[in-house]
Amino acid sequence: MKYFLYARKSTEDEERQVMSIEAQLEELKQYARRERITIAETFIESKSAKKPGREVFNRMIASIKTTDEPVGIIAWHPDRLARNSVDGGQIIYLIDENKIVSLRFPTFWFEPTPQGLFMLQVAFGQSKYYSDNLSENVLRGIRQKLRRGEWSTLAPFGYINNPKTRNIEPDPVKARIIKKAYEAYATGKHTLKSISEIFEYWGITNKNGKPLTKSAVQRILTNSAYIGLMIRNGETYEGSFMAIISKELFDRVQRVLKSRSKPRKRKYKNDFPFLSFLTCGECGAAISAQFAKGNGGLYRYYRCTKKLSPCKQPYLREDLFISQLNEILRKVTLSKYYAGKMLAKVEEWEKTESFSADSLIEQLDKDVKITKYKLDKLINTFLDGDIKKEIYLAKKDELIRRKAEFSARKTQILKNGQNWNEPLKEWIIEASSVDKLASSENYTDIKYFLEKIGTNRRLKEKKIEMDFKEPWNLLYFSDDVLKRPLENTGRSPENFSGKNSESVKWSGRQDLNLRPPAPKAGALPS
Repeated sequence: MKYFLYARKSTEDEERQVMSIEAQLEELKQYARRERITIAETFIESKSAKKPGREVFNRMIASIKTTDEPVGIIAWHPDRLARNSVDGGQIIYLIDENKIVSLRFPTFWFEPTPQGLFMLQVAFGQSKYYSDNLSENVLRGIRQKLRRGEWSTLAPFGYINNPKTRNIEPDPVKARIIKKAYEAYATGKHTLKSISEIFEYWGITNKNGKPLTKSAVQRILTNSAYIGLMIRNGETYEGSFMAIISKELFDRVQRVLKSRSKPRKRKYKNDFPFLSFLTCGECGAAISAQFAKGNGGLYRYYRCTKKLSPCKQPYLREDLFISQLNEILRKVTLSKYYAGKMLAKVEEWEKTESFSADSLIEQLDKDVKITKYKLDKLINTFLDGDIKKEIYLAKKDELIRRKAEFSARKTQILKNGQNWNEPLKEWIIEASSVDKLASSENYTDIKYFLEKIGTNRRLKEKKIEMDFKEPWNLLYFSDDVLKRPLENTGRSPENFSGKNSESVKWSGRQDLNLRPPAPKAGALPS
């Protein structure tokens, strides 16, 4: 009687259990020699037996079905043959049909009798139980790691696995590249392709040495792991590993990605730099642009699309459009004289004063506790069946992100203090250089800057209007003395007294006491 030898290892990964097949073959050949078994054909496979569909196993079964004489099978253990009910059922059925008359295992004895078939079914059942139980244990371990905030798989790009802590930590070099890529894309000046080119310049490519695809770049720019969050099966968990970027930067990138999703396909690309910048002040529709001929030339106009309702707003020529933007930029420009005074005052504060962070930390601790209480209550409500899973997952994601943001603020304050001075100095320097932007023709930068400092941007009666974020609103609505060089005003800070002097006391335009108002308890300084 001829025998088929079947050897299998439990994974397709060549890096794992590479000796398993060799060990099985050596043991089975020695066993065959001792038992004087003739091996007609050898079947070797690297495939999991948890699910049916193994090619080599199916080929062996097909050979057994088509042969005219009964055959036997020799394997290391019954679990090498089957770990699922379908494959195990095929073996037992072929035994019933007398196609398989012998099964030989070095560690297991089988006879083709009712008792032998029963014991074989028990062996196959134990193999299936072991496989199912192992899978459940792995899933339970993963769930426990998620609850502890530990990363359970291979570290994402920008992180490395730490075998000691069984968690991930930022890679010293790649984490900086990730942060730079996020900061670049948040400006709105880059596309997914240009970010891929930046990655290539920094030496980040795919396995073949080619630039990253757009989809790969988008996965990097939408990976919530970089802000310390883990999403598994649609559920959000708070990670215990260090975040690479801030939530504010992550949200800015998501807004840019959303604004560029599903772009309209055009036959011709027209250079209209201020599309998607304004809405109509009358009907709320988007402001579009078009070419028009007149007076012997070709002009560009901005107008309401009139897609929401009938609208009577007139067109605005692009040169008049840009002149209004330049005027807005001049209104938020800080003069070099006052910028120097303010920077000197900030330097003085750094040497002599510091704000206490105790009240802020105390408030953040309260916010974390409140958020945690809401999260626990939400979970209990879900377990009681009072809310749907979709609502639970959405609300949990919101609370987890809020809790992570509070914790990140607290960590930053404990590590670096309130750090109010650096943002203030950056704002002073930026506000004093806006005039350069106003005199340039870099319309992309002008659009990005105005989007950053202004909200509710609209066009009505050929006039551009917008609301300004703090502290840019202070500059826009202040006296012009702050925005022009001192020599052009004919006045000095000591003798300045304008009709709006009460509104400018904060910045010290009368006495140069430039200290900002003290933050309220529980509020971070702007």
